[in-house]
This record gives sequence, structure tokens and C-alpha cells, in this order.
Amino acid sequence: MIRSMGQFKIKQRTKDGFFNATDLLKNWNSIKGNPQRALSKFWEQDHVMEFIEVLMAEENLHTPLEVYVKSRASRGENAGTWMHPLLFIKFAMWLNTKFEYYVIKYIHDQLIEYRHKAGDHYRGLARALTLFENADYGKVAKAMNFIVFGIHQKELRQTANAQQLKALTNLQEKLAFAIDMGYIKTFDELINEMRRIYHIRKEFFQ
Repeated sequence: MIRSMGQFKIKQRTKDGFFNATDLLKNWNSIKGNPQRALSKFWEQDHVMEFIEVLMAEENLHTPLEVYVKSRASRGENAGTWMHPLLFIKFAMWLNTKFEYYVIKYIHDQLIEYRHKAGDHYRGLARALTLFENADYGKVAKAMNFIVFGIHQKELRQTANAQQLKALTNLQEKLAFAIDMGYIKTFDELINEMRRIYHIRKEFFQ
């Protein structure tokens, strides 16, 4: 498939999500006034190899071929160097500081958006809890922290990453829906359901 990246059109493989770094590089170098870049210079940086090691460990990848592929084809759809999406982002950020700015801004804005959504859905859950006379809001908040973060302490949402905030939003939305629809009829049933989710939380958030 063809993906847009600013003014550029970049190839992405559907089978593994890899991006064609050679495409981006050619597009970049073809624009008058842009400083010319070479892919070899990117690989020469020590922190690139260190990043690849971290990427392989964190993403459970076993060979460098799962991180990047240098195609021997001289032309055609498969020509060029194909990179894992996370390595490709690092490459794009190295290529142009404006890309780096947009990547950082996108991640920052996404976190703000996820925090807002988590707050909105908490208010929805709090409203649903008013259906129970013996609702203990503190107990529910503590249970959600254990489900999403594995611990309970103050201000966890302020340091949560995007994945955790999405999980929190998902949890709050599902619990509020279950209460509103009458699937969970009492506060004790809610707590029992949250205990069940805690024990299967990896499967629940996939």
C-alpha cells in the first residue's frame, strides 16, 4: 500500500507493516535545497544499532530480518531497504528534524487525547455507579489501578503511557455499559467482575 508522509508517498508492505526507507530517502534527496542524505550514514551511528537491539528485545524479534531487509532487487516493487515501523520512524527523524518534531508532537497530542478520553469515560462510570446505593468509588478506583497498572497509588494516570490509558478507557467504558444494560445488577457483582478481569487482564486488553 501507499502511505502519505507529509508531501511524500511511501510504500508499506501489508504482510508485515515494513516501510520502504529507500523510497523516503529518494523523495527527500530529490527536493532542491534539502541536504543530501545517504542510508549508509544512518547505519554508521552507534545508537542505531543499540536501538535495534532494544527493538528486538522489546518486540520479541529473533533475527535482524524481522527489523530490516535490504532487498537485492535493483528495481521493482521489492527494491530498496525495508524497515520495521519503529525503526522507520527513527530513520525519518534522523532524515529531517521537521519529521522529528511532528513525531514528537503526534505522540504528545495522542497522550493528551487519551487522558481526556479516560477522564470522560470515568465520569460515565461514576454516573453508572449512582445506581448502586452502597457504591464505593474509592474501591472501584483502586481496583481499576490494579487491573490496568498492576499497582495502586495516586496520580497514576498522569504518568500512564498511551497503551495504559487506552486500556483504562476500554475498562471504564465496558463496566459502565454492563451496569447501564443491567448485566451487572449490584455493587458486589461489579467488584467480583473486576476481580475476574484482574486475573485475565492480559487477554481482556488484547
